[in-house]
Amino acid sequence: MNLHPVSLVGAGPGDPELLTVRALRRIEAADVVLADDLVDPRVLALVKGRLLRVGKRGGCVSTDQHFIHALMIREARAGHRVVRLKGGDPFVFGRGGEEVDALRDAGLDVEVVSGLTSGIAGPAAVGIPVTDRRATPGVILVTGHPGEGRSEPDWAALARTGLTLVIYMGVARAADITARLLGAGLRADLPAAVVSAAHTERQRHAVTTLARLPDCISEQRLTSPALIVVGEVAAQADAARLSALAAPPEAQVMAG
Repeated sequence: MNLHPVSLVGAGPGDPELLTVRALRRIEAADVVLADDLVDPRVLALVKGRLLRVGKRGGCVSTDQHFIHALMIREARAGHRVVRLKGGDPFVFGRGGEEVDALRDAGLDVEVVSGLTSGIAGPAAVGIPVTDRRATPGVILVTGHPGEGRSEPDWAALARTGLTLVIYMGVARAADITARLLGAGLRADLPAAVVSAAHTERQRHAVTTLARLPDCISEQRLTSPALIVVGEVAAQADAARLSALAAPPEAQVMAG
């Protein structure tokens, strides 16, 4: 029996209109879809085959990664068209590399269908370009939650680059991350932004300064999934509404 390749598909940041054409075709043709918790319900509504939820969220009960590998392998060996559906892009903080290795080790072919990562699409949703030659020569995508047994990002080295920092999974650790960046020499008044649930019906955002970032998150009750943007480009979010950046500290939060 000829087995179908397993497709690792990026569902993008939320809005189904941001799916690639190939992603939509794979989702609609799948016999089985193994979906992460962050995939938007509007995307899940496009699934015509069996939908298996194998969620993984920080601080929550999550499906064991080895179980996900075994389930994909079993379904593929049964001759099914299998889609592993992930929020954003499979290869950007999505454990896609681990899953590709597991599938290939099992003798299965794998197709990766890239998706629009939230690290670019999230800031763009509120008017922030993560690169802008007037402000920064580049951008760094980094996780604020390296995981158990993993090394902490070198925040001091990242601060020295002068690049935009887009921090995934950093809201819960915002106070620690902010302290490390300030300790590394970043300006207290450097613009910073938080974008929560980008491209979904729950999207909210706030713009503040690096020094006030933890307080802003708390005051505005911004929750995961969320991105933190640190850098001059953060001030470009809804530019007409950012006079608060020049106002006294108590007025420096602007909520989306």
